[in-house]
Amino acid sequence: MVSNDSFQLYDLKVEIVCPPGAKILCGAKEGHHFTLEGEMLRLPPDQGISIYSLSAVLPLLAAKQRQTHKNDWMTTDGLIACPDPNCGSLLKITRTGLRTFSHADTTVVGLEGNI
Repeated sequence: MVSNDSFQLYDLKVEIVCPPGAKILCGAKEGHHFTLEGEMLRLPPDQGISIYSLSAVLPLLAAKQRQTHKNDWMTTDGLIACPDPNCGSLLKITRTGLRTFSHADTTVVGLEGNI
């Protein structure tokens, strides 16, 4: 008998938001974005993101990919400030779809775990 080892993660879109009149210091461009599909981060051609802006949002992405309780702040909060306190840009995290993965395709550790 084969057990179901599937799990789901949200695909994400992380988009640059530049509020009108805000001083932008990190090179961000309104509407530039990247997507996250499973563990794969994808940038469209001719778009980039500051490594400092990326560092502000990166720790949140794995949690945003997972299903969370409706009252959890991780469910409701999606605007992340640029880490430069003098820069007005924001990164908007949006869940765009749900993707199914197989545990066996993502790790060599069995479902019984190794802890």
